[in-house]
Amino acid sequence: MRNANRSIIAFAGALILIASTAFAQDWPQWRGPNRDGKAAGFTAPQSWPKTLASKWKVTVGQGDSTPALVADKLYVFTRQDADEVTLCLNAADGKEIWKDKYPAPPFQGPDARAHLGPRSSPTVADGKILTLGVLGVLSCLDANTGKPLWRNDKYTAVPRFHTSMSPIIADGLAIAHLGGENNGALVAFDLTTGTEKWKWTAEGPHYASPALMTLDGAKSIVTLTAKSAVALALADGKLLWQVPFAPQGMSYNAATPIIDGQTVIITGAGRGTKALKIEKQGDTFSAKELWANPQLATQFNSPILKDGFLFGLSNTNNLYCIDAATGKTAWTNPDKSGAQGFGAIVDAGSVLFALPNNSELVAFKPDAKAYAEVAKIKVADSQTYTHPIIAGNRIFVKDQQSLAMLTIE
Repeated sequence: MRNANRSIIAFAGALILIASTAFAQDWPQWRGPNRDGKAAGFTAPQSWPKTLASKWKVTVGQGDSTPALVADKLYVFTRQDADEVTLCLNAADGKEIWKDKYPAPPFQGPDARAHLGPRSSPTVADGKILTLGVLGVLSCLDANTGKPLWRNDKYTAVPRFHTSMSPIIADGLAIAHLGGENNGALVAFDLTTGTEKWKWTAEGPHYASPALMTLDGAKSIVTLTAKSAVALALADGKLLWQVPFAPQGMSYNAATPIIDGQTVIITGAGRGTKALKIEKQGDTFSAKELWANPQLATQFNSPILKDGFLFGLSNTNNLYCIDAATGKTAWTNPDKSGAQGFGAIVDAGSVLFALPNNSELVAFKPDAKAYAEVAKIKVADSQTYTHPIIAGNRIFVKDQQSLAMLTIE
C-alpha cells in the first residue's frame, strides 16, 4: 500500500509539473503573459538546424493578428470572406474546436488591399477572450465555448490605418483605445457584462497597445495615444501623468511602452527612444526625462528589455541594442532585416528571436557588446506581420493566410 501511495503521489506530481510547464509557456495576449515580449521554456539547440520541422499548417484567413496560446488551445482572430472570425484550435494538431463570426464589411484606405484582416491581437483571461476588429468592433467571448458574451460597436471612427491596438484585461476590466485619432477614447468595460465603467476622452488612439504599471501601490494603464504618452489609473481612469510625444511626418505611435520599475521607455520613428522616470509629488505624479537617444527608434514593433539593455528593430530595418541605463547606443547591425520597420522581437532566454516581415526568423545572442547572429531560418511562404509564439521547442507562426506549428529539433 505504501508503494502504491508513493506511485500515486509521483503520478500526481508529474501531472502538476506538466500542467505548470504548459501554463508557463502560455502566450495569452499581445507580447506574452506580461506584455514584455518574454517567452518561457525554450532551450536553444547545441546545433541550429537550417530548417524547422513542420508539424501542421492550416489556412485560417487574412490578418496580422498574433494568436493567443493558453494551455492546449490557440485562439486566432482573422478574416474569412466577409466576416471577422475568432477560431479556437487544438494546439497539438491545428484542428478547429469552435468558431465565432460576425459580418465585417470591406473598407477603404491605403492599408486595405494588403491588410484587410484584423491586426489587433486577442487577449485571453478569466475564461474569456477579447478581440478588437479592424473597424472597431470590440467582442468578448466565452473562451471555452466561443459563445458571444457581449459586443460593442459604438465607436465607429478609426485611425487613418484602422485599428491595431490590442485590448487588455485587468482586474475584471476590458480596456481598449477606441474611436478615431481626434475623437477617440480609452474605455474600460466590465469584462462580464460589457457595461462601460470609465472612459478618458482627451486623446484618441494611434496604433500602440497599453501595458500595466504599478504606481504608489495602485495599477495604472500606460500607453501611447495619437499625440502623447499617458498613464491612467486602472480603477477610475483618472489621468496620472502625460508627456507630449506627437508623431511627425510619416511616423506613428505604434510601440508598447516598456515598464521597468518606475521607469517608462517610449519609442517612435522621428523622435528616437526616451526613458521617463515616474515620481510622485504630493498627490500628483510627474514624468521626468532620464535620457534620450534620437538616433534609434522603432516604427512598427516594440523593443524588449533584457539584462539592462534594449533590443529592437529600427524604423530603418536594423537590429540594435541600447544601454537602458544611459540611452547610449551599444551596437547597430548594418544588415537590413525586412522592410518598412515591420517585425517582432522575442526574448527566449539564452537567445533573442527577431521575425521581420520577410519571414526569416533570426536568432541572435543577447550580447550588449556586438550583434551575434546564431541562426536565420525561413518560417513562412508569405510575409509575416505577427509575433512568433515561442513555447518550449514549438514555434507558432501566422503568415498572411495560414497558421503553422514548427519545432526546433
